[in-house]
Amino acid sequence: MDIRRIWLDRDGVGKQQWSDFLMKADLIPDDQLDFTIGIYDQEKLIGTGSLFQNILKCIAIDSSYQNENLLSRIVQALRERLQEIGYHHYFLYTKPKTSKLFRSLGFTEITATTELVFMEQGFPDFEDYLTELKKHRTKTKDNAAIVMNANPFTKGHLYLVTEAAKTAETVYLFVLSEERSLFNAKTRFNLVKEGVSHLSNVVVLPTREYMVSSATFPSYFLKDQAKASIAQVQAVLDATLFKEKIASILSITTRFVGEEPFSEVTKIYNQAMKKTFGSQPNLVILPRKQIGEEVVSATKVRALMEQGNYTAIKPLVPPKTFEEIIKQKNK
Repeated sequence: MDIRRIWLDRDGVGKQQWSDFLMKADLIPDDQLDFTIGIYDQEKLIGTGSLFQNILKCIAIDSSYQNENLLSRIVQALRERLQEIGYHHYFLYTKPKTSKLFRSLGFTEITATTELVFMEQGFPDFEDYLTELKKHRTKTKDNAAIVMNANPFTKGHLYLVTEAAKTAETVYLFVLSEERSLFNAKTRFNLVKEGVSHLSNVVVLPTREYMVSSATFPSYFLKDQAKASIAQVQAVLDATLFKEKIASILSITTRFVGEEPFSEVTKIYNQAMKKTFGSQPNLVILPRKQIGEEVVSATKVRALMEQGNYTAIKPLVPPKTFEEIIKQKNK
């Protein structure tokens, strides 16, 4: 039995064999992968595993080879690859029934729902993130949270934060740390911090990897690939992690989100959070800010940037954001 790389983008036959193997194992083949390996018994595929950035995905073993310690071999090969490219901290999404196997390989559970278990290995880990949050904890007890990508930070975002700051003792404002946006994480974080600096009860924090985004969402083992289904499962995992592990640390009693008139997926995400939270924390959905007839959104700002319509952008964003947009234009 040998381990080989499967070049999914080059090897049509190998990709089909891999895809059929995953579907037989009740997993959905995922296109969002950087690296895939297979274990073969001569030419028969008997195990596989993949990576996307620092996330282990699409791991499956042929049931007739379950006692051959193949899972350990696959995970070790993926770990070695991660270390080669500089990752020493990685994540795994698995089904509840298989989480025990990964625990025996050194993975730690972060949170779990009826459908997913979110696990990690390496450092800095979730406990380190919670320690970081505790350093920013205030003595107030009636606190709110907002989670935003702010790509870029607009007057719509500012409106949401301002409204939350009127009612909560402290607002913990989490900015997504993921590097999959037009504006990088450091720039987005700084623009948010600058944009809310006049609000004395707002604390700006990074999400690190612990507030789930669509980029890292493990859609591969959902039978129904409809976006609504994906969004709902992701939201439940995200809401569970937030409710059980983060809200309690920071005495968060309310989470504010913007109303979503355009994206069905975000609307479902909001609804799933409300259901998962129950009465605590309370989910408050605020109408989007409008300037004239126009709803202010980062999507609109990015579209105007593509058109080069900077005159139309200026009233939609705070001054520092506009400065950054002009800086990007001149690069």
